[in-house]
Amino acid sequence: MSDTPLKQPAPALNPRAAAKLEGLPIIIVFFVLIGLFVGFAPTVFLHWPIYNSFLVTIPPMMILSLGLTLVIAAGEIDLSFPAVIALSGFLFAHVTRTYDAPWLGLLAAIAGGALIGVVNGFLIAVIGIPSIIITIGTSFFWSGIATVLSGGMSYTLERLTGTAINGILSGTVLGIPSEAFWALGVAVVVWFILNRHRFGEHLLFIGDSREVARVVGINTLRERIKLFTLMGALGGFAAVLLTLENLSYFPTQGQGMLLSALAAVFIGGTSVFGGTATVVGSFFGALIIGMLDAGIVATGVAGFWVEVIVGLVFVAAVVLHIGIDDPARIRQLQRRLFSKA
Repeated sequence: MSDTPLKQPAPALNPRAAAKLEGLPIIIVFFVLIGLFVGFAPTVFLHWPIYNSFLVTIPPMMILSLGLTLVIAAGEIDLSFPAVIALSGFLFAHVTRTYDAPWLGLLAAIAGGALIGVVNGFLIAVIGIPSIIITIGTSFFWSGIATVLSGGMSYTLERLTGTAINGILSGTVLGIPSEAFWALGVAVVVWFILNRHRFGEHLLFIGDSREVARVVGINTLRERIKLFTLMGALGGFAAVLLTLENLSYFPTQGQGMLLSALAAVFIGGTSVFGGTATVVGSFFGALIIGMLDAGIVATGVAGFWVEVIVGLVFVAAVVLHIGIDDPARIRQLQRRLFSKA
């Protein structure tokens, strides 16, 4: 009789475990959309230039959506980041033009965004003003400050062409735009914060129940101020990427990102009520939102159908998310429909 041990069969893949993969519903939607775009517009989506364009334009919005994922996980909301984009972009452009110090401008932009976050966090956590109200107010205030400081004028930054900061933050690596690597790096850091760090655990506790978080010893005031400070800093960094992308600053930059960043977070599966969040979902949600307009137009659909299709994709992603992550809710809906029938 042979002493060779019997070979154990490989464990079967548990479908329930597969269904629990983070961000699985939105990943499915993403690849379905890619398949549709390739099928209807192969001359565009079977060539690299369109993806290269996406990897340049999507990262600033993606970084904002990743920061918002943490904010919403804690049961808060931040609507002031378009103003952070405007003011931090001005700080970067002003320091670069005045002192010819773009790296100092980068620090000024991030510090300016963080300062706005500190103000937001203090007013929300210490004073007790609801985040949706105070961030609307500070959005108007800081946007006005950016307009006053810039005089409502745009600044060109053509002098940064060929400089180190432009190459590192907005150049290419192996033919891939540097912005894509920076966005991916932010996504990895935010994922580790939310899933492997005490700060992320505290945010989820706070989002689930602020009172319970206090009972277990979490300093909710300090953590919420840190949260909005981080969101402001990420907004400042996104502002620099956006300014370098265009090599110019304009006071209204960032105004169109509010709904896009929020949509990316919510279709990714982060709960609007807090306590549950997915960084992977927000990552792919940002990719979907960022590529939808161009993809729909490339397939030959008339431009006035774009918003209709975006709405359908949004609803489909949310329904698919519920169906995979909470099948009991789908079964309950089926019972209601059949009982009425």
